[in-house]
Amino acid sequence: MPYKTLDDIDLSGKRALIRVDLNVPSEDGRITDDTRIRRILPTIEAVIEKGGHPVLLSHFGRPKGKRNDDMSLRIATDALASLSGRTVRFGEDCIGDAAKAAIDAQQPGEVVLLENTRFHAGEEKNDPAFAQELAALGDVYVNDAFSAAHRAHASTEGIARLLPSVAGRNMQIELDALEKALSSPERPVVAVVGGAKVSTKLDLIGNLLSKVDAVVIGGGMANTFLAAEGKAVGKSLCEHDMLDTARDIATRAKAAGCDLILPIDIVVAGAFAANAPHRTVAADACPDDMMILDAGDATVSMIEERFERAKTIVWNGPLGAFEIEPFNRATDAAALKAAALTKAGRVLSVAGGGDTVAALNASGAGKQFTYVSTAGGAFLEWLEGKTLPGVAALST
Repeated sequence: MPYKTLDDIDLSGKRALIRVDLNVPSEDGRITDDTRIRRILPTIEAVIEKGGHPVLLSHFGRPKGKRNDDMSLRIATDALASLSGRTVRFGEDCIGDAAKAAIDAQQPGEVVLLENTRFHAGEEKNDPAFAQELAALGDVYVNDAFSAAHRAHASTEGIARLLPSVAGRNMQIELDALEKALSSPERPVVAVVGGAKVSTKLDLIGNLLSKVDAVVIGGGMANTFLAAEGKAVGKSLCEHDMLDTARDIATRAKAAGCDLILPIDIVVAGAFAANAPHRTVAADACPDDMMILDAGDATVSMIEERFERAKTIVWNGPLGAFEIEPFNRATDAAALKAAALTKAGRVLSVAGGGDTVAALNASGAGKQFTYVSTAGGAFLEWLEGKTLPGVAALST
């Protein structure tokens, strides 16, 4: 999808309304993970270097259209100032006199951060009047929040219809990575799809079958596919009402020439607990009183062999109960293999989704992937083949 970037627009002397994602994790009024703040710094710097004045728009939490001081974006000002090395002015509202006052006081090289857009009901309703009030504050619009691009909100979609609009650096990098991974990938392409339930990944798997050469099924989802093949899964998490669906996916994969890779050995335990007594058995030998918590070494070796032959790896979801040791072993081993191949220049690797980012970071593999998306829902919907309103609004 063609779209304009910061390189395609004159920003000299102009106010650039930049939609960012500062919906950062916090605890007791303190930011606990500044990843999303770091990701927007290149866009802020690019705007300033081009003579523009950056004015940031973002949501934070779910205040449901009402002002809630516990969800004020003021929490991000100190971290943003420290990381950017810039003076950050805070606007007590994102529209009206309070917003205008902060912008009017802005000096060259300074950043303005406006209050939570979701303090207004018009944001999530994509109300045209609210979008107009936002647009009145700037000269150009820059969307740098891919993670919010799946929402047709006033600050992600409505405003893009009212001002000259471009993608920010983070958005640009994300779109380029996804384009290379799925729209025009170098083949073979291997996708890893994990998670608890097949029912939450139906659209994703359905879209991937016609686009990739192999899909590795992991996590609790794999149990449902094993059960669909008639294998016992004991006390494991399993959607027994989805067995026909799993069999249908297997049939469609075969018709599409896409290999569906399921565990050939499994790690079982009697309890979902860290360091619970466990053992590895064949995929068809789960005891009735035990549960599957990870893939075994033979399965990991099989996945690694597929990675060796791949040119592109797309990853969404863990292979096991990665949150508790030692059931993180399969996820860690496979992720580190993908990371090593990426570092060696042999594959392009793109990953995303909340559990995925946490799992890759825990293993230390994430920093070596070609791109790890901080987006959750937007990344998933892109993989599902859906049109993202915030991206479509930037289309030339």
